[in-house]
Amino acid sequence: MRLTTFTDYSLRVLIFLAAEPAGRATIAQIARAFDISENHLMKVVHFLGKAGLLANVRGKGGGLGLARPADQINLGEVVRITEANANPAECFDRERNQCVIAPICKLKDVFFEAERAFHKVLDGYTLDDVVRNRTAISRVLFSEKGTQTPFLAPQTAVPPEAPAVASATADASVGSAVAMPEPVAARRSPSAARRPTRARGAA
Repeated sequence: MRLTTFTDYSLRVLIFLAAEPAGRATIAQIARAFDISENHLMKVVHFLGKAGLLANVRGKGGGLGLARPADQINLGEVVRITEANANPAECFDRERNQCVIAPICKLKDVFFEAERAFHKVLDGYTLDDVVRNRTAISRVLFSEKGTQTPFLAPQTAVPPEAPAVASATADASVGSAVAMPEPVAARRSPSAARRPTRARGAA
């Protein structure tokens, strides 16, 4: 069963507020965190408020908040409210159904059974159940600037098996083992190395 975008955004708003350490947020903050339209979220927030799921706290430190504790908001309840007009198939809509085999179709019975099972699973979970990993959610959604931050930052350090090569100046200053060019005076030919040194005053 595919959820509507409205239900998707509704669940995101609830998850954001349940995971938010302060328990308060603005529509702009939520929209920025998920990179979605503020206009769409305004409709969602208004609906959730009328449904008794959100509360608007005014004044300093105010904003949107959950109207009740997260462990008292059932996911099945939320989906039923937001999906009130969504039907898996045309035959679910008795007023607009135009399918000629609807009265004798057995497929609709399968759909009905599947939908009941779908909601039964959701009824077994609360909003608190899906935000138990608050720390991980916070790292994705919240930052000082209110923008989205990556859950896992890319590794910038050089792996131990592939150390970076330092500059020649740095190597010389710390006594590195990097090979340096041999001084000119030390580059003597083999024959010169074997040539005996003549003593002073010798003929």
